[in-house]
Amino acid sequence: MGWLAAVAVVAAALIVAACGSSSTGVGGIAGILSSAGAGRVSPGNSVQTATINGATVLTNAKGFTLYSFAPDTPTSSRCNGQCAKFWPPVKGPVAAGPAVSGALGTITRSNGAVQATYNGHPLYTYIADTAPGQAKGNGLNLSGGVWHEVTTSGTAAPSPSSGGSGSSGGGGYGY
Repeated sequence: MGWLAAVAVVAAALIVAACGSSSTGVGGIAGILSSAGAGRVSPGNSVQTATINGATVLTNAKGFTLYSFAPDTPTSSRCNGQCAKFWPPVKGPVAAGPAVSGALGTITRSNGAVQATYNGHPLYTYIADTAPGQAKGNGLNLSGGVWHEVTTSGTAAPSPSSGGSGSSGGGGYGY
């Protein structure tokens, strides 16, 4: 009977979400399903969006920018030890906020902790971002690789040092 109750909760949540806004989108539904999933996602452990320096990026529930690390793979983090002190991994699993449409998942880190991922990229915050809306880590080449804000469009946000000349000389980041 417990699974019937869970199905009823999910169905009710989907109906409320469909009636409560003009567009729930895939991410909104995924967030509802994730948060209804037997308490696996704790309240406040969600991925949201915000516009920071002209780019729509992912943030944690507190509004802090989320980053990806270029050397990571979809199944492992290359930021461990001292690196993880400066770039704290986002604990998983997470729920998707209304405007988050990518695939959320998790990996298991080398220390056994579960880390959240977005479209196969392990997620991190940066300790130098001391307030919501900051992106001080975007474009930094630290700890053996380049760090990027995670955008909702699936592309790396431009580095602040690119100067906006329209020509960066670099290629895409393969997101």
